[in-house]
Amino acid sequence: MALFEMFPNYIWNLSVAIAMESGGRIGEIVDMCQPIKDAAAGGGDAGTPAFMKQWAAMGDKLIELAAEDEARGRALSASDKLERASLYLFTAERMQGHGHPGRMETYRKARETFDKSTALGKINRERVEVPLDTGTMPALYTRAAGPGPHPVVVYCNGLDSCKELLYWSRLPEALARRGVSTLCVDQPGSGEALRLQNLPVDPHSEHWASKAVDWLEAQPDVDPDRIGMTGISLGGHFAPRAVAYEPRFASGAVWGANHNWAEVQQKRLKREGENPVPHYWAHVMWAFGASDMDDFLAKAEGMNLNGHMDGVKVSFLVTHGAEDRQISVQYAHDCYDQLVNSPKRELKLFTAREGGVEHVGADNMSYGRDYIADWFAETLGGHTA
Repeated sequence: MALFEMFPNYIWNLSVAIAMESGGRIGEIVDMCQPIKDAAAGGGDAGTPAFMKQWAAMGDKLIELAAEDEARGRALSASDKLERASLYLFTAERMQGHGHPGRMETYRKARETFDKSTALGKINRERVEVPLDTGTMPALYTRAAGPGPHPVVVYCNGLDSCKELLYWSRLPEALARRGVSTLCVDQPGSGEALRLQNLPVDPHSEHWASKAVDWLEAQPDVDPDRIGMTGISLGGHFAPRAVAYEPRFASGAVWGANHNWAEVQQKRLKREGENPVPHYWAHVMWAFGASDMDDFLAKAEGMNLNGHMDGVKVSFLVTHGAEDRQISVQYAHDCYDQLVNSPKRELKLFTAREGGVEHVGADNMSYGRDYIADWFAETLGGHTA
């Protein structure tokens, strides 16, 4: 399988692919992308205001149509339209550089639209806030059916995702079907934590992941002995590190290995591999709270899992797309090879035979989603049938 490619650059195509995998409609996506094809010719950074204008306009139109449904008492139809409106607004916002005019307003509208869709559609996701030493970690809690107590998985962002995109990856839905709840978190450096609280990335992910465990242990529907953790993209650094240093995690997995992200930055300086978002260096300096490039590179030095994986003493799954253009498949092998104290470790590379070969399965997320959901069902005591 291959990435759906409407544009002449990877970054824009990646955003479109993520939107399609997150529930976007192909007709709406074509309508948004057709007028800005020429704007993409200058590379991933140029033309992003035009991208935002088209995608935000579609979001606004869907909000209007949803209001018409709601006025007629058609709350479920309104919720469906608001889901896509929110997705398109988040996508528009994600493509802008830090400080771009209208970016924050677009983010706030996306968040409000998402919450309204949750309420109208009675969708199985509750917005909660996990206390941190400084500020809070906003999260979405999706519950498995029945009284419990249930196993639960903490699911964290990559560099440029948000908890809403984690929900739209459909992993929480897949886990709920298997009797496992999910806590999708906007950890420091991502989503709300970055945008509304200005909390930067903490490379030592056990600091905030432990707070998520504390919060879950206080929930009556959670089995505290069956808490797992996973992460997508740069979450492939955060999740293994957290499981290595937080002994209360009972199982772990990554959706894309990010074993030595510090080294990835050196490769990107040499233009080796693709970037995940436009205006990349401005984004990472914002996310890490760095004053300049030297400060960022110093802060990113800790993003290296070599010497840490022997601390993982529970079951752990490493997945990776065999044709990932951002993060080398070698990092998946490195992570797996260093899980020397895991009693049950597995390496799963998604190949052309099935699909999901691109970064975090952007060409087809269903294979990674099902594989990870089955893994947690099997290692945390859910069910796969």
